[in-house]
Amino acid sequence: MHSNTVLINKSGGIGTLTLNRPSVLNAMNLQLIGELGLAIDDMEADEEIRVLIITGSGNRAFCAGADIHEMRELSVEDHTKNQKLRYSTQWKLATCSKPIIGALNGLCYGGGSVMATSLDFLVGCELTKFRFLAAAYGQLNATWTLPNLIGWPKAKELLYTGRVVTAEEAHSIGLLNHLVPANKVLQKSRELANLIAANYPTSVQGTKALVLEGLGRTLKEQWDAEHAAREQRFKGLSIEEGFKDFISKKGRK
Repeated sequence: MHSNTVLINKSGGIGTLTLNRPSVLNAMNLQLIGELGLAIDDMEADEEIRVLIITGSGNRAFCAGADIHEMRELSVEDHTKNQKLRYSTQWKLATCSKPIIGALNGLCYGGGSVMATSLDFLVGCELTKFRFLAAAYGQLNATWTLPNLIGWPKAKELLYTGRVVTAEEAHSIGLLNHLVPANKVLQKSRELANLIAANYPTSVQGTKALVLEGLGRTLKEQWDAEHAAREQRFKGLSIEEGFKDFISKKGRK
C-alpha cells in the first residue's frame, strides 16, 4: 500500500511503521490515523510478518498527539468521523494479533501517549517523555491502557495531573521496558523483534491473545466503558476551549 504519513518497511518478518510528519512532531491528523489503521490491516494480513515496530520520524518526537489545528477546522460531521477513526485505529493497535513494539525516539504527549500505551511494550531513550494530557484539555483517554501497564495508583497520578514523565521515571515504573541511548532505540527494538520473529508465530500470537483475554475485565469492556463515557456521560470541552493555551501560544504556522 502507498502511504504519505506512515512509512512502511518489511524485512525479515518484521514490519516497521514510521509516523512521518516530523515538521509537526508527528502529530496525528485524519490522514495519518487512517493510513496507520490501513497499515495495521496490511500487516495483519501478511503471513510473512511476525512482529511490528512503530516509531516516529525525526529526532524530537514519537508523536506529539492530535493535530489540534486540523481539529479546530473540522465540521461537526468530520469531528465525529475523526473520533470514530481514532478509536478504531487505537483498538487495532491494542488488539493486533501480532506483537507491536513502540520505539520511542522522542517525546510522547497526549494522543501519542495513548497510542504508545496501546502497544505491547516500549523501548525509549533520554529524549522520551510522556504526558497524559486529557484532563488538562477537557477530554478523556488512556483509562483502559495505562492502568494495565503500570498499576492503578501511579496511573491515576499521571492521568489526573498531566505532568511530564521523564524517561528515567518511565523506565523505573515499568512504562518503558528498555531505556537506551537515542541512537540505539531502533537497534534495540529490532533485536527484540528478531527474538520474537524467531519463535513459533502461533504460540506468540496465542500468548498475546490469552494475556489480553485474561485481564480482570476484558479490554473490550474497558474500551466500551471509556467510549460510552465520552459519547454519553461526559461532555468534553470544545477544541477552542480545551486547547486555548496551546492555540494562543502557537497560533497557526
